Parts: sequence; C-alpha cells; structure tokens
Amino acid sequence: MSSQTKQESELARLIVDSLNLEDVEAGDIDPEALLFGDGLGLDSIDALEIALAISQKYGVQLKSEDEHMKETFRTLRSLNQFIQTHSSMARA
Repeated sequence: MSSQTKQESELARLIVDSLNLEDVEAGDIDPEALLFGDGLGLDSIDALEIALAISQKYGVQLKSEDEHMKETFRTLRSLNQFIQTHSSMARA
C-alpha cells in the first residue's frame, strides 16, 4: 500500500465524510487502489456526491461528459492530481 500525501489524506477525509462511509477510515484508503468496482466499491451515485463535495471545497467542476472523468476517478491519487491541477484553492 502506498502512503497518502497530505492532500490525498484531506481528499480521502472529504470522500469518507461526504459519503458517510462508516466502515472506512480515510487513512486506510490506498491512494493507488481503485475507487470503484473491486476497489473501494463506490458507484455512480457516489461519484456524483464526491463531485459535488469537490466542487464545494475546491471550486473544481467534474463534468460527466468529459471523456477523461473515468480515468480521473480511477484512484484517490488520480483524483487528487486532477484537483491539484485544476484548482487554485487546492494549491493555496
């Protein structure tokens, strides 16, 4: 298991809190593990909730029609990299 960066840890906490994941500790989310399917087991409704929470916290819009969203939501690390690239608030 890879260790989380500070930003990944913050994002993991946002995911756990926004989805009310009672059985998951934010620090236990492997940043390289899949978020959907066999990984964390999230689904498309969870993706919408996460996108809303990210939009509110970081001001980043995650659009479902964007062809790169599947790859963006692949892992905690890929989602964090997208946020860091597209949000001035994340770098502040």
